Amino acid sequence: MSRPPENRMTEIPASAEATIRLDRPVDDVMDHVLGPKNAPITLVEYGSYACPHCRAANERITEVRGQLGDRLRYVFRHQPLIGSDIARSAAELAESATNHEQFWDAHVALMTRSNTLTEDDLRSVAEALGLTQLDAEISRVTAERARQRVNLDIDSARASGVRFTPTFFINGRRYDGPWDESSFTDAMLGSLGHRVRTAALTFASWAPSAGVLLLLASLLAVGLTNSGLGRDFEAFWHTEFGFALGGSGFRMSLLHWVNDALLTIFFLVAGLEIKREFTVGHLASRRAAALPIAAAIGGMAIPAFIYLFFIPTGPWSIGWGVPMATDTAFAVALVAMMGARVPMELRIFLTAAAIVDDIGAIIVVAIFYSGDLHVGYLAAAVAITFVLVLLNKSGIYRVSPYILVGVALWVCVHAGGLHATLAGVILAALIPTRPPPDYKTLAMQAESILTTEAQRGGEQLRSGPSTPALEALDAIHDRLESPADRMLRNVAPRSSYLVLPIFALANAGVAISTNVFSHHSMLVFAIVAGLAIGKPLGFVLASALAVRLGLAQKPDAYSWWQLAGAGALAGIGFTMSLFIAGQAFPVAGDFAAAKIAVFAASVLSSVIGVAVLWSVQARKTVQGE
Repeated sequence: MSRPPENRMTEIPASAEATIRLDRPVDDVMDHVLGPKNAPITLVEYGSYACPHCRAANERITEVRGQLGDRLRYVFRHQPLIGSDIARSAAELAESATNHEQFWDAHVALMTRSNTLTEDDLRSVAEALGLTQLDAEISRVTAERARQRVNLDIDSARASGVRFTPTFFINGRRYDGPWDESSFTDAMLGSLGHRVRTAALTFASWAPSAGVLLLLASLLAVGLTNSGLGRDFEAFWHTEFGFALGGSGFRMSLLHWVNDALLTIFFLVAGLEIKREFTVGHLASRRAAALPIAAAIGGMAIPAFIYLFFIPTGPWSIGWGVPMATDTAFAVALVAMMGARVPMELRIFLTAAAIVDDIGAIIVVAIFYSGDLHVGYLAAAVAITFVLVLLNKSGIYRVSPYILVGVALWVCVHAGGLHATLAGVILAALIPTRPPPDYKTLAMQAESILTTEAQRGGEQLRSGPSTPALEALDAIHDRLESPADRMLRNVAPRSSYLVLPIFALANAGVAISTNVFSHHSMLVFAIVAGLAIGKPLGFVLASALAVRLGLAQKPDAYSWWQLAGAGALAGIGFTMSLFIAGQAFPVAGDFAAAKIAVFAASVLSSVIGVAVLWSVQARKTVQGE
C-alpha cells in the first residue's frame, strides 16, 4: 500500500529504528484495551486519526476481532502524523474522554470518517463527548492530561522503532506483513509459515547472529573432519563439478567453486559496503575517516612485519598476508554482545577499520595471491570493465545488466590468472549509486495509480491491479532505490547467512593433531603473534601517530585502552585469514597448521579484546565516570 509523503513520520535514531520489539508492555490502566486480559493474542496499533491508511486498516482490525473474539486483545496507541496539527488535536480529543467507553466511541467516530479529517469533525466528536459543556478549569486540566497521555504514546512509538502509521505489534513483536484479513489472521494465530518466518527474522535481527552462524559452521567442519566421516567429508569438497558445451567444458572442485565463485558474492558485498562508507557513511569525510584508516593500515602492516621477522625466507614466507586480515562478522558480533559496555563511537571505529582492512585484503589477494597471468583474458576483463563503466555513465539503473556483465567479468578474471573474487569488487565499484529521488512526486504518482485502480475494482473479470498499473508501480519502485542499495539489501543477508557459513564449512575443517606443531611450530607462532600481538599494537601505534601528526582526532567517548581492546578484537582473522592461507599454502600440511594457528589466534584475540574492554568499562563504572 502506498504511503503519501504527508503520512511519513520523521526519521528516528538508528538504534530505535532497528527495534522490532514493543518497548512498553501493555497496561490495562495506562492503555486503551479491547478484549480480555488473558487473551492469548495481543495486537497493539500505533496509529493516527488523520492517516487514511489507519482508517483503512481499522476495517481489517474489525474483521479480525469479529473472527477471533475473546482470543484477541486489541490496544490502540497514538502516533499523530508529524507536522499535522489536526492529527495531534484529534489524538488529544480522544484522550479527553472521561471513561473507557467514551474513548472508544470517539475512536470509532474519528476512524470511520470517510473523507479527510477536518476541524468540523473534531467539533462534532467533542459535542458527542460533551466536552464543549465543561467549565474552563476542568477543560484546562483535561487538555493537559490528554497532552501528556499522547506524549507518552509518542515516546513509546519512538522507542519501539515506529516509523510509519499504522504500525502493528503482535504479542510484542512488530508485524511488517500485509494488512489484509487472512494475513493478519495467519500472523496472530501463528501459522507454521509465519512462525518460521518470524523465527528467521528474529535471529537475523540479533546483531551477533552472523558471527554465531559462522562459528557453528566452523565447529561443525572441525567436528566432521575429526570424526569417522572425516575422509568422506574431505572427499566431498574435492568432488569435481562443472558443465560442458559441445567439445569444451569447465569443471572445478566444490572447494574451488566455494572459494572462487561463491566467495565472490562476499567480496561484492564488501565492495558495496566500502563504497557506501566512502560516499555517505563513516568514511565520507576526511576527518572522520582518518583515525580508522590509520588504525587499519597499522593493523595490517605490523602483523605482516612480525610474521616476516620470524619467517623471512623459505616457502612459508609468502604467508605474511595471513595475519593481516580482520573478520568483521566475529569482531562486530562480540562488540554487539557486550552491549552498552562498548561506546557507540568505538563500535563505529572498529567497523570502519574492519572495512578498510577488507580493502587491504582485497588488494593483497589480487596482487600477491593470484596465479599465472594470461594477457588475452585480462584484456577481455578490461574491455568488460569498460562496458560496466558505459552502463553506469548511460544511466542504466536495472540491476540485471550489471549481473550479466559481472558474470562475464568473473569468467575472464578467473581465466586470466587473477583471483576471481576481484570481479566482485570491480562490479561493486561500478554499480550506480544515484542521488535520492523526488520522493514526494513519486509517492503522489503511486497514490494516484492505486486510487484509480481501486475505483475500477468492481469491474468484471478483474482480480487485481492492471498490468500497466503494475508496470508503472515497478518503475516507481526502481526509482526509489539505487541499484547499489538494492543489491546490497538483497545480497548482504545471503552473504552473511549462506555464503560465509558454507565457506567456513568447506575451509575450517582441520584434523587436530600434535604432530602439526612439531613440524610447523614457527609457522603457527608467526601467525598467532601477528594476529594476537601485531593487530592491537598496530592499531594503537598507527592511531597515536595519526593523532600526534594532527591527521586525526580520537573521540573522547573511548580511551586508548578501549582502542587497544578494539585492536585486539581485530586480531580475529578467521574468514579472510583462512582464505589467504588457502592461497599461500598449497601443501596440505602447511595449510592445516595455518588453520590451527588462525583458530588459536582468533580465540586468544577474542579473550584479550573482551577482557580489556570489560575491565576498562568496569573501572569507569567504579570511578563514576
